[in-house]
Amino acid sequence: MDHFQFREGVMHAEDVSLEVLAADVGTPFYCYSSATIERHFTVFRDAVAGLGSGDPLVAFAVKSNPNLAVLATVARLGAGADVVSSGELARALAAGIPASRIVFSGVGKTRAELAAGIAAGILQFNVESEAEIDMLAQVAANQNAIVEIAIRINPAVDPKTNAKISTGGADAKFGIPWERLPAAFAQAAAHPNLRPVGLAAHIGSQLTDLGPVEDTIRKLGELARALEAAGHVIKRIDVGGGLGVPYNRDLPPPPSPGDYATMVARATAGWPWRLMFEPGRMIVGNAGVLVSEVILTKEGASRHFIVVDAAMNDLLRPSLYNAWHDILAVRHKATRTVATVVGPICETGDTFATDREMEDVGSGDLVAFMTAGAYGATMASTYNSRPLVPEVMVKGAQWAIVSQRNTPEAMLALDAKAPWL
Repeated sequence: MDHFQFREGVMHAEDVSLEVLAADVGTPFYCYSSATIERHFTVFRDAVAGLGSGDPLVAFAVKSNPNLAVLATVARLGAGADVVSSGELARALAAGIPASRIVFSGVGKTRAELAAGIAAGILQFNVESEAEIDMLAQVAANQNAIVEIAIRINPAVDPKTNAKISTGGADAKFGIPWERLPAAFAQAAAHPNLRPVGLAAHIGSQLTDLGPVEDTIRKLGELARALEAAGHVIKRIDVGGGLGVPYNRDLPPPPSPGDYATMVARATAGWPWRLMFEPGRMIVGNAGVLVSEVILTKEGASRHFIVVDAAMNDLLRPSLYNAWHDILAVRHKATRTVATVVGPICETGDTFATDREMEDVGSGDLVAFMTAGAYGATMASTYNSRPLVPEVMVKGAQWAIVSQRNTPEAMLALDAKAPWL
């Protein structure tokens, strides 16, 4: 469910017309619905409440949408944060997420990032290699700190998702092969500045089949019991995130948070460990849209093109993943057409939809790329020297720009001519 609805033929974000926003902010722009973010987080949090031992930690995956207003919204609801860089760590802290609810993941943390996490006093690092165990131990010793860690395993399962967002296969760069876990745990326990207290796994994103997830969770339980039998203390198990969202409204919906929680309850029955979750996309995906204006339409040899002022640098997913986003006219159109929707960038890959049956929009009309709240603005670039677009948040009848559109002058200010030029 989202809070982007039509009123008198015009799409609104909660109580705000997207036409009004476009006139005031300019296009293209991202728009986020506070009510949708709040509802999705609350539904997920309530679904997993009571699972495992103690209060589960729902650590929002900051990479999905690191906007400060988005993070502050989930922080007020008790969210933790799953971060993968020192920049994301800084954003989570600035948004009011306590360090005690922050988990630092990622396969290539630098020494500086490890030091920043230690200095902030985060809950735990999810370490992903034997080399990282030794590196973190050295950094912790330099800071005279004792650090709690979980070891991320690679469960060697097929998550049945896009290959570029699959992270649990045997040859993926993430985690330690589960067969090497006992040795890695012993390695960490031998360091006086490390406290290995947990396990973690995350097999991929936009997951629509819960079978591989359940297999992974059961594997985590088996490994945890084996580690305890070997004398180690296990406190927490991070079962990851990745639950899919409905990008194409004509397809069957993915499993709901309730479906997911039922599966987790079944797979973790009797577990004495605290559970940790890393939802991102399912919290913010349907909470955001990218609004764009049609520049013009043109006829190719065999295709009808709709050229919009948004581009692949603003929303990369269709070009990078061949991903689908529903494209709706902000003001309903009575007629329909078959069109290929493209942006102005000088790349054939700057294509949002090919031969899509959709409303017949023309120059000056507004369109909304739906389900753009996750991995949208956060993956944007300034390719073709195009400015990053603004982000707007709506709450009821209120709205605010929560990330400004940058300007050519601001981008030029970051450059400098070499002294010999």
